[in-house]
Amino acid sequence: MNLWQRTKMAWKVIRNKATQVDENFSKWFRGGRSIFLSGNNSKLASNETIFAAVSRLSNSMATLPLKFFKEFSPVYTELSDLISNSPNNNMTSFDFIRILETHRNVHGNGYALKMYGRHYSVTSLVILDPTCVEPVVEQETGELWYEINGEKGRYYVHNLDMIHIKHIHTTQNGYKGISPIDVLRNTIDFDREVREFSLSQMEGGIHASFILKYAAHIGKEKKAEILENFKSFYKDNGGVLIQESGVEIDPITRNFIDTKVFEVEKITRTRVATVFNMPVSMLGETDGASYSSMEQMSLEFVTYTLLPIVRQYEQEFNRKLLTPQERQRGLYFKFNLSALLRGDTSTRGEFYFKMVRSGVFKPNEIRAWEELPPEVGGEKLYISGDLYPIDTPPSERKGVKASEQEVLGI
Repeated sequence: MNLWQRTKMAWKVIRNKATQVDENFSKWFRGGRSIFLSGNNSKLASNETIFAAVSRLSNSMATLPLKFFKEFSPVYTELSDLISNSPNNNMTSFDFIRILETHRNVHGNGYALKMYGRHYSVTSLVILDPTCVEPVVEQETGELWYEINGEKGRYYVHNLDMIHIKHIHTTQNGYKGISPIDVLRNTIDFDREVREFSLSQMEGGIHASFILKYAAHIGKEKKAEILENFKSFYKDNGGVLIQESGVEIDPITRNFIDTKVFEVEKITRTRVATVFNMPVSMLGETDGASYSSMEQMSLEFVTYTLLPIVRQYEQEFNRKLLTPQERQRGLYFKFNLSALLRGDTSTRGEFYFKMVRSGVFKPNEIRAWEELPPEVGGEKLYISGDLYPIDTPPSERKGVKASEQEVLGI
């Protein structure tokens, strides 16, 4: 569907709805308002575990290099510069991806509206408040639209004009992603209540520090006098007490923080990591971690956490920022996940060594990854001298000795 067709459809939707002011959109659209949008920001700001998970995911996505390719070779156009450097007048590419990913992990959905210039070219991508956008489906055509509640009215945008990054969704809630924070609502509430209870216990434990025991029964006035003398003596003598005859002073030993609080924190970290589909070690939990190297931990994070997210971004950009003709010409956007899988110096060096000897990588490609300038001759593929194609005649193998040639009948 091109721009003119989408414009006609939008006018049709608006015209049909203009004659039915008193009705809702149920006749024209399927789906209703989500109830999972309130209170998410406050929960994100008050729970450090969820904040850490969202920060880890959003920063990881924002730091991945994003380039525009044509058949494995980077190309540079106005569109590639828009995505890689400045999606709009107020943001860098880092900020754009990080905010979009934060919205996805907080509200379940992240939206960016395409803005057009001359000749139907995309000039910018503007991030929208996800609480003001609702995916709806037009009944007659089955086309997906986005209902935007702005300050000056209600607008409708076709799905090809909106970048939509989301969490999983079901047929019941249409095309709207489920908020992970709403899934964690019970975990957040339980964690908060345990913390508040522990703080109240700790405050009570601070005020009650000693038990005074007397051999005889004394009246209220005498108790008050003894207690005041006890407090004054303790204050004036730097915490030193003198135990008199007939009086016993027992200090109250308390664990100000119950060990079960730490168990609750472990449970919270595990549940948050499970919902956000990331290794619990990424949230500071080391118990049970069995990684032999940082490379293995990064591999799990990339494979099971980032790869599905990256694929969603790539398909959204390729489908909605490129025309079918451009895709047929071999143009596509791609994130570089290799930056997170480079390993340590020893592992990386051995990998490069094998790839160069096998004729897979060019030396200058490796130098570029290591941020070194290219060298003359490094633009060629090389192969080890002791490796030959299996059909190479023995006489052409430089490593075959004269005695071996006689045996082979050469």
